[in-house]
Amino acid sequence: MIVALFLTALGHAANLSPEAAKAWEDYVQRKNVTPASAREEPFIPIDDAHPDAWNELRSGKIFVRPAGPSIPKRVPSGLIHDWIAVAFIPDATIPQVMAVVRDYDHYKDRYHPAVVDSKLLSRNGDVDRFTLLLRNKAVVETKAEEGDYRVSYFRLDDHRMYSIAESTRIQEIEHYADAGAHLLPEGEGAGLMWRVDTITRFEEYEGGVLVQLEVMVLSRTVPGALCWMIDPIIRRVSRESLQLSLEQTRSAVQSALAQTEASGGKNLAEK
Repeated sequence: MIVALFLTALGHAANLSPEAAKAWEDYVQRKNVTPASAREEPFIPIDDAHPDAWNELRSGKIFVRPAGPSIPKRVPSGLIHDWIAVAFIPDATIPQVMAVVRDYDHYKDRYHPAVVDSKLLSRNGDVDRFTLLLRNKAVVETKAEEGDYRVSYFRLDDHRMYSIAESTRIQEIEHYADAGAHLLPEGEGAGLMWRVDTITRFEEYEGGVLVQLEVMVLSRTVPGALCWMIDPIIRRVSRESLQLSLEQTRSAVQSALAQTEASGGKNLAEK
């Protein structure tokens, strides 16, 4: 019965409405980060509710939490998902982490299976444009979205920097993996992911790099009568997705560092 209700709730199309798009723009604007606001301390706060949080981060734990008390946030004809995760990458510097983070052509290898294909489109100083083909298996039927993204990088000093990324185009692929697969117009389809924004902070700290990733996604809404059932599923998938993303980033950086050491210590950022 639960599976049947879930599929009924998400099985029909839910096109992006102007009201949902406006609510998203207002939400993201309130989240806007500037160099001045980013310099406020602490740059990446470690959860005071966990007295041993720093030691847990050093041991490999990744902290994931919703950005507010009512996540997903309900807006007209949509939901805004906003989650924050923090991880520590030992023995790394920011340039070494950047060499992996800005290597978009290899996202399909490092973030498999969610990322099916990836490619750098252009680079202009600290502004990159890239494309991703994402596969979403959060529901029984596999969905896929093709999108373009723009990310800007801001360096505050020798030990801190942050980036802001936003989707500039997201289109669902109808009948993904079938012979009749084709792109739907923007804002049409199942509505699992209409907009994406991320804010990522990097700080060199006690022998490594702290990474804080905040991901905001606009998706379709679900019937109110089913919220009690579907909201926990959404929160679980959001939490697991962020944790996996940071685990894969850390693994990619550590693998690159190991390869650099094996090849004679050539600086990773220069490779």
